Amino acid sequence: MYKNFLKPLFDRMLALVLLILFLPIMLIVGILIYLWDSRPILFIQERPGYKGKIFKIYKFRTMTNEKDENGNLLPDELRLKGIGKFIRSLSLDELPQLFNVLKGDMSFVGPRPLLIEYLPLYNERQKKRHDVKPGITGLAQVMGRNALTWKEKFEYDIYYVENLSFWLDLKIILLTIWKVLKKEGISQEGRATMEKFNGNN
Repeated sequence: MYKNFLKPLFDRMLALVLLILFLPIMLIVGILIYLWDSRPILFIQERPGYKGKIFKIYKFRTMTNEKDENGNLLPDELRLKGIGKFIRSLSLDELPQLFNVLKGDMSFVGPRPLLIEYLPLYNERQKKRHDVKPGITGLAQVMGRNALTWKEKFEYDIYYVENLSFWLDLKIILLTIWKVLKKEGISQEGRATMEKFNGNN
């Protein structure tokens, strides 16, 4: 009952309330990004959701559009700086995903939606992460986020899917607030973002 009825209901109700509360902050963040590096303000990308269904995820853009002499974007760690780095450190870039939750594409808690290109790389056990809606936060995020290895992240994702409950969701939400305040696990050591998943060896 919780997974199929109460959780989606709580998600949409809370998303609506938080969108109203955080609207002034979102407007300020949007203006800062525009003044810092012009447009686009939002980062929009297709990601696989529940049962692998593709949806568009919304985030505030935190990297510049800087390119090298050949017209290619610079590496992530060189483009994550200034206002973008500050926004990322406070996880404010995740706020537009409240619209994803309101639309029903995502939940507040669940495995993070990864890249479409990873879909054929999962083994049968790892595919279980799509048995629930992806989340703004998840067990892997509070246990280390980008500081974890891919193997560790998938194990936490699958544990969540197999043990989903109201109390587990509540625990993850409280831990998320604590982690954001402490700014833990934002990036993998030596990188601005997590290295790409290249399959199982």
